[in-house]
Amino acid sequence: MRVIICGAGKVGSSIAKHLVDQNNDVTVIDQSEDLISKLSENLDLNTIVGSASYPSILAKAGAKDADMIIAVTLQDEVNMVACQMAHTFFKIPRKIARLRSEDFLNPIWRNLYNADNIPIDLIISPELEVARSIIRQLNTPDAFEIVPFCNDKVQLVGIIINENCPLIDTELKNIHDIFQSEDNEDKNLRVSIVAIIRNNKLFIPNKSESLLIDDKVYLTADKLHLDRTMSAFGLEEKPIGKLLIIGGGNIGFNIAKELELNKSNISVTLIEKDIARASKIADNLQHSLVLQGDGLDQELLSEAGIAASDMILALTNDDETNIIISAIARKNDCKSLILINNSDYNNIKDVLGIDRIIDPRMTTVSKILKHVHKGKIESVYSIGNGDAEIIHAEATKASTLINKPLSETDMPDGIKIGIIIKNDQIIIPDKNSIIEVGDNVIFITMLKDVARAEELFQIRGTY
Repeated sequence: MRVIICGAGKVGSSIAKHLVDQNNDVTVIDQSEDLISKLSENLDLNTIVGSASYPSILAKAGAKDADMIIAVTLQDEVNMVACQMAHTFFKIPRKIARLRSEDFLNPIWRNLYNADNIPIDLIISPELEVARSIIRQLNTPDAFEIVPFCNDKVQLVGIIINENCPLIDTELKNIHDIFQSEDNEDKNLRVSIVAIIRNNKLFIPNKSESLLIDDKVYLTADKLHLDRTMSAFGLEEKPIGKLLIIGGGNIGFNIAKELELNKSNISVTLIEKDIARASKIADNLQHSLVLQGDGLDQELLSEAGIAASDMILALTNDDETNIIISAIARKNDCKSLILINNSDYNNIKDVLGIDRIIDPRMTTVSKILKHVHKGKIESVYSIGNGDAEIIHAEATKASTLINKPLSETDMPDGIKIGIIIKNDQIIIPDKNSIIEVGDNVIFITMLKDVARAEELFQIRGTY
């Protein structure tokens, strides 16, 4: 696939790396010579210095032969114009744009984005996506990641194995037997372990693998069994009752607003440094307490009730401030989740004592991946810093996996099926399971095996 990426920042470069690793033909446009130079040194792709809003620059990037344009510069207007140029002059089939302005994202203007006006096929709002991701974690506070699949029937859950887990040192094949009861299917726990991160390395475990303390484990689970699943791994969750948000940008504001709209039982206090922004937020929230001031001010934190808070969200634009807030939360025996834009901190978060990090870059990349794959792909989520993908696909008659037991399929070690949904019934597969046309399959594939996964599921088609 030929893809033009407009913007060589953190999001653009991450998307570029992902697409290059999947053997796509990628060209990146950016006005910064430094960013372009850094990108070309590390990746096998084409680069152009210039404005993506100029049709001459798009032509130079090979727009007439491109299958997709992904506009993720820091300027909404540039992204919108790039998509317009791509449509009007070059007829590029798929156009994706990142928009951040609240005004551009206002639902009353939704009819603006179509072929007759501004032709954008998919709008990505990192702030909104991150806010939704955080709200899901608030509802399952012992999970470091939780992502819905198949209309929220199935959830991908990331948990950390601690000393309270009764399954430590238990082989996965025995865990499967514990979860699955042939005598009473109603007692079966519909959950599958699809990946483990150990010593910062992600791998798909085999049946003889055992769980160890501090393992980060990814599960695919029936949403109806989520509470039982958390309990089975020794995670007895205490619901979040009081939430303290530091930073009233788009993410913090949207979290508070969404919790109010959903009539959540979570009490929210929000601290915003900018006076005008704090006033605007207060005017648009009905039940949340908004305080103006510095989120590092100890007196203000006391006034905000940090000692009684169940979780602190550090969502300022400054990574170092968010890290300090995480340390303050730890001192107050409070859980924290912090926003980090510099992905290098991911590698040392344990050293820094950070509970949980949310990276808007990876959230945005995951949202875009669904539209990079072709065919019967319903959703995609990238995990392990892009090392693997969780994919929800519909089995087609062209797939080589259908109508035979999984034990007889030619499936590499880098691919594992987590859940099969057959006629709305959620099934944890075993070697005798059979995939049929129309079944929904949720599986993990290591990045190196994406092409093989596409071949097995026949999800490479035409637009």
